[in-house]
Amino acid sequence: MIPYTATDTDDVESIAPIANITLIVLNFVVFFAELAVGSQREDALAGFVNRYALVPCEYTAHCDVAAGAPYPLWITLFTSMFLHGGWAHILGNMIYLWVFGNHVERSMGHVPYVAFYLLCGLGANALEIATAVNSNVPGLGASGAIAGVLGGYLVLYPTSRIGTLIGFGFLYFPARIYAWVFIVFWFLLQLFSGVASLGTDASAGGGVAYWAHVGGFLTGVVLIRLFAHPARVDKLSGLEAQPVAA
Repeated sequence: MIPYTATDTDDVESIAPIANITLIVLNFVVFFAELAVGSQREDALAGFVNRYALVPCEYTAHCDVAAGAPYPLWITLFTSMFLHGGWAHILGNMIYLWVFGNHVERSMGHVPYVAFYLLCGLGANALEIATAVNSNVPGLGASGAIAGVLGGYLVLYPTSRIGTLIGFGFLYFPARIYAWVFIVFWFLLQLFSGVASLGTDASAGGGVAYWAHVGGFLTGVVLIRLFAHPARVDKLSGLEAQPVAA
C-alpha cells in the first residue's frame, strides 16, 4: 500500500509544516551528497556508509569501529537517520513522511516536532542494536523515525482517511481507508517480519531493519501525548470526522 494523502486534514488552516519540509529537504541533500561520493568511485560510497550508518556491533563491542567513524560514536545514531540506500528507499520514506508528518507537526509545532522525530529515530536505533548485537550490517534510513510519526498519527487521528494506492501485481487502485487500518496493518507486517528475522543474518531480510521500525513506532505511540497540543489535535480531529467524498 502506498499512501498519497491524508485527505481529511489537507484543508486545515493551521501552521505550515516547515519542520517536516525541512527534514525532507535535508534527507534529499544528504542523499545527493551520497550520490556525489559514489560518483567518484564505488568503494568511496561504501566507506562513507560504513562510517556514518548505524552498525550495531560497534555499539556492543562485538566488532571494531569502522576507520574514520565520527567521534564520539553516538553521532551515527543521528547521521544514520539521513542516509538512504537508493532512489526507491528515499522516495518511499519521503512519501510516508510527507503524508503523515505534516499533520503530526501541526499537532505540536515546529520545534517539538523535530525533537519528537529525532527521539523516535533514537528509539528505532536502540531496538535495532538490542536485537542485532552481533550484526556488522550498516543500518541507514529515515524509516525508524518515520515509523514513530506513524505511531503518533495513529494515536491522534485513528479515524482519519488515508488516500492509498493498493497494488495487485502491476496494477494499483486508489482507495480511502481509515488510518488505523492502514497503520495497524503496516505495524503488524513489521512486527511479524521482525520476529521471523530473529536469529538470521541481517541481510537475509532483504536489508530491511524491521526491528528499527517497531522501535520507532512504539516510541512514537508512547511519546506523542507528551508533545501534541490538545487544542490543535481537537481542531484537526473535528475536521477529520467530516464525511469524505469517494
